[in-house]
Amino acid sequence: MTDSGLNAIVSVDPRAGDAVKRYPLPAGTPNVNLNTAVIDRDGALWWTGQNGWFGRLDPDGEQNVFEAPRGRGPYGITTTPDGAVYYASLAGNHIGRIAKMTGGAEVLEPPTKGQGARRVWSDSKGNVWSSHYNTGQLSRYDPVANTWKEWKLPGASPLAYSVYVDDQDTVWLTDFAAHAIVRFDPVTERFDSYPHARGGNVRQQLGRPGEVWGALSAHDRLLLVRTR
Repeated sequence: MTDSGLNAIVSVDPRAGDAVKRYPLPAGTPNVNLNTAVIDRDGALWWTGQNGWFGRLDPDGEQNVFEAPRGRGPYGITTTPDGAVYYASLAGNHIGRIAKMTGGAEVLEPPTKGQGARRVWSDSKGNVWSSHYNTGQLSRYDPVANTWKEWKLPGASPLAYSVYVDDQDTVWLTDFAAHAIVRFDPVTERFDSYPHARGGNVRQQLGRPGEVWGALSAHDRLLLVRTR
């Protein structure tokens, strides 16, 4: 877990009696405002800090912290099947591709300026999908072709918050304005919107085969969508 109050990564080990272990960021690191974490295929945990940072916690406990290009904004983060790591910068309006060996990051610009890229998720082919909060869009970045495509969510003023790609490469988003979870089919390029409790505010999604899960943060409830 990322613990913004402690400025630390925290783990719980169920094999050791649910032992809790804290991994403080290196001495002298300012409050980075920890946000989201992901584990890459090598077992390293990568995290974002909204105050303009990202970092890595290795399996042996070593921590490394890096300043993000353009400062404030790192928010969602994802890893691709080939091991690459990307983050979304909400305040910086870009996607960052992390140079894992050096800790640098390449800025990738979505076509729409000021979009507020909030979260990212990879599909099985390594395409990077992003939710654009400010403009209510979904985007796809193809790292092989180095190309972008964007779609506007349905409705008058959508606010695309979280994004998740399931095991069938179907894309799921949450729309704060419509109080809904939204499904996008990349083949037909069709959106379907499913309303949930008003003001539920699903901030993050995850899933397993046949199921999509979300947390309705405003209602202390979980959301489950059965996809088959």
